[in-house]
Amino acid sequence: MSRSEGGGNIWSKLLTSLRGGAQELGDGWVDSRALRILDQEIRDCDLDLRQSRESLAHLLARHTLAERALSELRDKVGEYEGYAIKAMESGDEALAREVADKIVQLESSRSDDQRHVQELAASAAELRKSVAMAEGNIRRLKQQLDTVKATESVQRAQAAVAQRYTGPNNKLQTAIDSLARIKQKQAERGARMDAAAELARGDRGDALERKLRDAGIMPDDAGAEAVLLRLRQKMPD
Repeated sequence: MSRSEGGGNIWSKLLTSLRGGAQELGDGWVDSRALRILDQEIRDCDLDLRQSRESLAHLLARHTLAERALSELRDKVGEYEGYAIKAMESGDEALAREVADKIVQLESSRSDDQRHVQELAASAAELRKSVAMAEGNIRRLKQQLDTVKATESVQRAQAAVAQRYTGPNNKLQTAIDSLARIKQKQAERGARMDAAAELARGDRGDALERKLRDAGIMPDDAGAEAVLLRLRQKMPD
């Protein structure tokens, strides 16, 4: 993967897709189709982002190995410099020159390795920055998408409730009216049952009084003798 790949490339892909989706759907792009498009794009971008992270990890591993090789090469240069000094101290100029040639080769390789390490470090830094930017952009987009989904769900529920309360096919209102009629019928039935019970109690009391009067146990206040007795009591002495 080149250094230009990563978060920036992923985000460009996402924005391109979103612009295309918006043009296709027009002003009503925040609908179920648009949400599906966004969901799919986010999944694709997450996949690309995972691949970018893997490439970054591979690049960092190469940088670590290159730094290790550079350190070993520096140690090797120092080692041969010690050999050259010892050869000169012993007066063996030919051997010292031969070792110096080896040092020249090692230092040349060291310069190449140093440039390679720097290039790997720069590539890793750029890719890390791009990945971090893409992560932030996708995270914010996910948050916005979650908000849109939540709002869509709430509004759909509100619309369903409103539809049940209004319109020619108001099933909920019909059910409420039916419930009111049932309650009214139950109240009327209960009143009739109470009245019937009261009448039944009255009938039972009258029958018992008649039996007591017939048996001479209870005086018959409604009889002729009772009426005459009451009238005599009203007459002046």
